[in-house]
Amino acid sequence: MKTIKKITSVFIIAFVSAALAIILNNKFGDVSNNQLLLHEKTPVHLTNNVSNGGLQTQLPDLTEAAEKSVPAVVHIDVKMHEQMNDMADNPFFNFFFGPNGPQGNTPRRYRQQPQFAMASGSGVIISPDGYIVTNNHVVDGSVNVEVILNDNRKFTAKVIGRDPNTDIALVKIDATNLPYLTWGNSDALKLGEWVLAVGNPFNLNSTVTAGIISAKSRSIGIISGQMPLESFIQTDAAVNPGNSGGALVNTNGDLVGINAAIASQTGSYTGYSFAIPATLAQKVVIDLKKYGEVQRAVLGVVMQSVNDSIAKAKKLDTVEGAYVRSTTKEGAAQNAGIKEGDIIVSINGNSVKTGSQLQEQIGEFSPGNEVTVGYIRNGELKNVKVVLRNLKGDTSIVKEPMSVLGAEFAPLADKEKEKLQIDEGVKVTKLTDGKLKDAGMKSGFIITDINKVAVASPNDIESVFMHTNNKEPLLIEGEYPDGKYAYYVIKPES
Repeated sequence: MKTIKKITSVFIIAFVSAALAIILNNKFGDVSNNQLLLHEKTPVHLTNNVSNGGLQTQLPDLTEAAEKSVPAVVHIDVKMHEQMNDMADNPFFNFFFGPNGPQGNTPRRYRQQPQFAMASGSGVIISPDGYIVTNNHVVDGSVNVEVILNDNRKFTAKVIGRDPNTDIALVKIDATNLPYLTWGNSDALKLGEWVLAVGNPFNLNSTVTAGIISAKSRSIGIISGQMPLESFIQTDAAVNPGNSGGALVNTNGDLVGINAAIASQTGSYTGYSFAIPATLAQKVVIDLKKYGEVQRAVLGVVMQSVNDSIAKAKKLDTVEGAYVRSTTKEGAAQNAGIKEGDIIVSINGNSVKTGSQLQEQIGEFSPGNEVTVGYIRNGELKNVKVVLRNLKGDTSIVKEPMSVLGAEFAPLADKEKEKLQIDEGVKVTKLTDGKLKDAGMKSGFIITDINKVAVASPNDIESVFMHTNNKEPLLIEGEYPDGKYAYYVIKPES
């Protein structure tokens, strides 16, 4: 009986509890539902908070940088010589005019006619009066350079100077009040920092792509100058043919690089693009504008980046720095006491982690500048002041290449073309001391060909002359106003 009573008591208690629960639920059901909704709403609210204050708001707003940079990036069309007919090997030409070429008033139709190719790229306006920076490989070999602005205005540009060693060139158009970009500090760029690439790929004007800084001080072995200086900024911003010479800008719209190359098996973008650092490009531009040629400073060392074996042999804490393999005799480094086996780790307090980084930092200076070189010898950190020199081993400033000709030029007037029955030519309006005067040329001479290349403007003469880098002889042909044919041979610098 006791067992039955216990079971009955438990049943009654359970029944009463269930009934009480039903009553409470009916009476306070709205409150229970509200709490359930609050529990449902809470995570939604928290998610919204993360979205508003988390990753999404950390993405940079690139619209201002794009609006600032697009008007300052131009399209460049280049006309260049593709191939010349070698008339010197034509037996009929030699029979009539001799193996040394024409010696009289030769009709224009017997002279070699050029064949042209067209190319295009981009450029960046860096001043309101029309100075534009681009790549050397965009304008190299050009006989005519045309600049198309973002507002579709077209200008013929003059090549102010080129530097094959850094792949930078400076051109100028006759315009004012142009939109332009200001130089940024490429040394301050950090890995992962957002940047924009602005240019004209595939002739698509004003194209903007975004990416991050993937690496700095890259050397990829593509510059073919006599002393190539490679220390590229690597990005994953999409760059394609036609982007060469365009702008790499930071989120403020400052010019931090000049786009130059891509790494690709196909010739189109596959994830890697490279830009010349602004600090290096700016120095080159200043020199080209002031001197017509880069005043290249050299430290006077043969070096390589420190690798693991060098680091172990020298007992270095890190695999960083530039290992000095040898020094130039009586060069800047040797005279300052730097020796073979030293590890250069800084320039003016800025760390040097690789050989290309050392080249970049020295490339920002001019001959005669003094820098403080930090180096490690026998485990001890030392600092020494070094006066940088030029390639000749002194601190002098080299002359502008065109200045050695000693002449001023002007386009040939239509009346003069008609009188002489020629299609093109450039008139020598003034002669001063220089190679042309030394060769016997007189003022008023009309240049029609240089090294069998037809010239039609003063820019053509400059382009041909700079293309030879004053290291090859020049055969200059033309006529005087009375129709008398003449030619002059300009010897290269020894």
